[in-house]
Amino acid sequence: MRLTAFAAASLVLALTPGPGVLFIVARSLAAGRRAGLLAVAGVAAGNFANAVAASLGLAAIFALWPPAFTGVRVAGGAYLVALGVLAWRAPAGVPAAPGRQAFWVALLNPKTTLFFAALLPPFLDPAGSAVLQSLLLGAVFVAIAAATDSAYALAAGLLAPRLAGQAAWGRRIAAAVYIGLGLYAAWP
Repeated sequence: MRLTAFAAASLVLALTPGPGVLFIVARSLAAGRRAGLLAVAGVAAGNFANAVAASLGLAAIFALWPPAFTGVRVAGGAYLVALGVLAWRAPAGVPAAPGRQAFWVALLNPKTTLFFAALLPPFLDPAGSAVLQSLLLGAVFVAIAAATDSAYALAAGLLAPRLAGQAAWGRRIAAAVYIGLGLYAAWP
C-alpha cells in the first residue's frame, strides 16, 4: 500500500469543490457554522459508506449493470431537488437536519462509489487483503476530505452572520443550490 501517495492524491481531490462541498457551503451560509459542520459529518459518513460499498464490489455492479448506476443517480438527483423544494418553502427559523441530509446526499451519489473503485486499486499491495486495504484507504480519504470540508464550512460560516438579516435569501440560495445539484446529478 502506498499511503503517502494516496494521501497526496486524496488531498488534491478533496480540495476540488464538488456537490458535497456545495451542499456544505449552502448549509453554512443558510444556517451557520454549526449546521455546516453537521453537514460535514453527514457527508463524511456517506462518503465512508460509499467507500465500504466500493470495497465490497458495488462499483463492479454499477459497471456491469448500468441501470443500477442510473437508478441511484436519478434517486440522488430527485432527493436533492426535493430538499431544494422543501428549503424554498420552509418558513424562517425551521431547523433542518443537515447531517442526516448530507449523509443521503453523499450516499446517493453513485459517482462517489465509482471514484473509490477507480482510485483505490492502484494504491493496493497485491500481497495484502484488498478489502481491508480499501477500507483503510477509504477512511484516509474521508478524513482528509472532512478536514478540507470543515475549512469550507468554517469559511462560509463566517459569512452567515452577515446574512442573518437576509435569512430568506440565504434559504433561497441554499434551495437553488440543492435543486441545481439535483438536476446536475440526475442528468446523464
